[in-house]
Amino acid sequence: MSDMRRAATQSKAWPFEEARRILKRFEKAPPEKGYVLFETGYGPSGLPHIGTFGEVARTSMVMRAFRELSDIPTRLVCFSDDLDGMRKVPNNVPNSESLVEHLQRPLSSVPDPFGEYESFGHHNNAMLRRFLDTFGFEYEFVSATEFYASGKFDEVLLCAVDKYDEIMAVMLASLREERQQTYSIFLPIHPVTGRVLYVPMKSVNAKDGTITFDTDDGEEMTLPVTGGNVKLQWKPDFGARWAALSVDFEMYGKDHSTNTPIYDKICRILGQRAPEHFSYELFLDEGGQKISKTSGNGVSIDQWLTYASTESLSYFMYLKPKTAKRMHFDVIPKAVDEYHQQLRAFEGQDDNGRLNNPVWHIHGGDVPVSKMVVPFSMLLNLASVAGAEDKDQLWGFIKRYEPDASAETHADLDAAAGFAVRYYNDFVKPTKTYRAPTDLEREALTELRDGLKSWDQGLDVDALQSLVFSCGRELFDSMRDWFKALYEVLLGASQGPRFGGFIALLGIEESIALIDKGLAGEFL
Repeated sequence: MSDMRRAATQSKAWPFEEARRILKRFEKAPPEKGYVLFETGYGPSGLPHIGTFGEVARTSMVMRAFRELSDIPTRLVCFSDDLDGMRKVPNNVPNSESLVEHLQRPLSSVPDPFGEYESFGHHNNAMLRRFLDTFGFEYEFVSATEFYASGKFDEVLLCAVDKYDEIMAVMLASLREERQQTYSIFLPIHPVTGRVLYVPMKSVNAKDGTITFDTDDGEEMTLPVTGGNVKLQWKPDFGARWAALSVDFEMYGKDHSTNTPIYDKICRILGQRAPEHFSYELFLDEGGQKISKTSGNGVSIDQWLTYASTESLSYFMYLKPKTAKRMHFDVIPKAVDEYHQQLRAFEGQDDNGRLNNPVWHIHGGDVPVSKMVVPFSMLLNLASVAGAEDKDQLWGFIKRYEPDASAETHADLDAAAGFAVRYYNDFVKPTKTYRAPTDLEREALTELRDGLKSWDQGLDVDALQSLVFSCGRELFDSMRDWFKALYEVLLGASQGPRFGGFIALLGIEESIALIDKGLAGEFL
């Protein structure tokens, strides 16, 4: 056993804990199918949101950890339930009124309101795949429409007909009495209207593999359950999909956790072992509301990638999956800086430390070296002071601070400079609020300015930080109050960078001019 694999057997990182649980499934014998199957499910009722990405990212991290522990081959399937009927029209698509007449039709049969694909389901599937491809995930995409229509689901559907009473017993126990009267695990798709019908069954014929029911207009109809004529209700579909694919691991949001015993029972009734599962906390918007595909609240994947790197988003997804996360724009700068802090730490860590470092779970064994010699948060403040409209304005300051840095040699820093300008102009600039200094703050600011005027120690960050401290130490009971004053008077924000480093980046003369403007009230 290699040193890295030995460390993996002991790692407390959550992906390794999950991977060891999966590996335990095969203590007695390897999987009959020859590989371990990881699955993520996606309901394309609206544009893919960041939670959908998170599910694939986190599952990939578990799969990567499993590969470190075992030589058993792995596969990841992303399953889209695009045969699901459209229950309501999303409010974040163009020409939404044109979709009303298509309610209850499978998403793969609803026209694409964007006019780009053959259906709304195809459009949303394409968006998901584009997002996933951007991050370089290894996955196989499966469409429920194709899966049902091609016959790949037929064996399980026929088994569901044969075990209809058993599966119904599981489902009816979970339903209110009123719902029990009309419930069926099977949803016929009307051969004429194409709508998904929520109707009770009059009979289920195991011998012929058919169901008989009355349509909405009272017409009796018999359909085979195979060939895409019928789909399963979403809870039975969950367990049946596990059985059909022989899934070994799936994670989902905690809103599914109460249904887990139902999924497991149905999977076992259909002849397969239930997979290992992992329930994560939900993603919330700034107001604490659950992120929804149909309402489009929270930060989208495209929006995050407008202001930060793909790796910073993966880092955010790694952190504490059992804790609810608020997905709003304020979390982006912190995620960027913490990601690069972890990259820098990785270089000096042993195997145990590396396997507990989030960047290993993002990159595996190929962890890049951070060239972010200036933190993202400081680039934001620099953009603010410079009134930057493009990243070239920031590079003038960066080159003086770090002469050997360039866009070619420090690609991550160059990208971050562009992101910082964008983020500053869209989010920071509109909320900047300056104030005049108090008499005590004016005294400290004047002392700092005068100290910089006589400064002869170059751009030594630690020495400059000591100067900043010395100017506030005797005047303020709390240094927090002194730094808060610096940020509010000079930067128009309640928090900011390590100020000695900011002075070094901005420049001594420029910092003197900044303080003079703050003292003169020019920002008010």
